[in-house]
Amino acid sequence: MRRIVGRIAALVLLAVLCVQGCSAEPSKEKRNTPTSVPSAPDDGNREYALPDSPFTREDTVITATCGSASGGVGVLVQAWDAERWEPRGQRYFRLPDDVALANFPKMKAVNSPLVDLCAMMPTEPSPYGVDDLEYMSPRVRALFDLAFTRMAVVFRDPDGKSTHAGFLESGTGSDDSVRLSRATGDDEQNAVMSPDGRSVWFTYTDSDGEYRIGSRPAEGDHGVSDEGPAAGHDLPLVVSGKPPHAVQANMVHLAPDGRRLTATAPKVFGHVFDTPDSSGPLTESSAHSATLLSGCVGILGWIGDEQVLCRGQSGSFRAVDARSGRVEGAEIPVVHPSEINANPMIAEGMLVSTDGMRFIVAVHLPNDRYGHWSDGTDFRAVPTSGEGKATRIVHESLTNRTLFLEWR
Repeated sequence: MRRIVGRIAALVLLAVLCVQGCSAEPSKEKRNTPTSVPSAPDDGNREYALPDSPFTREDTVITATCGSASGGVGVLVQAWDAERWEPRGQRYFRLPDDVALANFPKMKAVNSPLVDLCAMMPTEPSPYGVDDLEYMSPRVRALFDLAFTRMAVVFRDPDGKSTHAGFLESGTGSDDSVRLSRATGDDEQNAVMSPDGRSVWFTYTDSDGEYRIGSRPAEGDHGVSDEGPAAGHDLPLVVSGKPPHAVQANMVHLAPDGRRLTATAPKVFGHVFDTPDSSGPLTESSAHSATLLSGCVGILGWIGDEQVLCRGQSGSFRAVDARSGRVEGAEIPVVHPSEINANPMIAEGMLVSTDGMRFIVAVHLPNDRYGHWSDGTDFRAVPTSGEGKATRIVHESLTNRTLFLEWR
């Protein structure tokens, strides 16, 4: 899939949005007095109590858009009312110059979901090889803690030879970024946040040249803790659970009960796995009890504890039984035949609502999700039942570069 055609539109719109909302000062969000402390949207992270904010309330959708504003590059994260599709709040993460946003000749290549999100090099493929939305959304979501207050990044030294994990606080200037190590020769990549935002997790190369998963605390001396083996740098990480642990794979979605997860990895058979108790990549041994989801090329998330929503090879969406792997029910229509006749439009999915009732897709030309700079966006919220009409999601701040990350 082509990386960028419409990046100019994203930069212009983000600049307009950030005239008032993307300063270095913390954003002023409307706060309600909660009747109870918000909790994470799945049981795997339910033990974490979250601060009340527009980003942690039920029926809120979270998006992220990367672009230029106020003399620099940053990531605008917005919380949306899922009924009216109006923003409830926003946070801005200003990116320092030494944060890796792209890969350049003669510089150390960096694998980071932020490179996917910002896509600063239109001619370069995704660092993970596949940039379908079903792949991109969960790995970009992993950059943030549950409350979207911190974002993990990878710093690259000016000589282009060393990379270091770190993080940014929302609403602060680029000078307030935290680089967790400055050791020469560091090879830390795939940085993501722990659910509580207290540590950054990453893949790294140890002194013996072995690939490992490590973590560094956000506070204190930032010393590295070895968390387990890694399958190189080519696969992203997702961290969940309490205490946290990491899975190195694509399309990771934790089931509502936290006991299973969806994931894919090269040479590993299956789509649904038991949630591991320790950190590491998917392996052949992981696949011994795995379920293969019939005809599934893109995983959007869970519809309850027993069903997963998939995009099939034909481009349609179907519910699939997570234990048998069999398709259940009829196809869920997204693109009307009249749209296909006018233009060969396709739909890619990004996420499923926590209650499993709706999912969000982007409709676009094949191999051209970003479109021309003058093109509008076509995001839709679709009932998972296959009944009722899809709702078009339209707002001036949503661009062809926007990713939908979570629906609480």
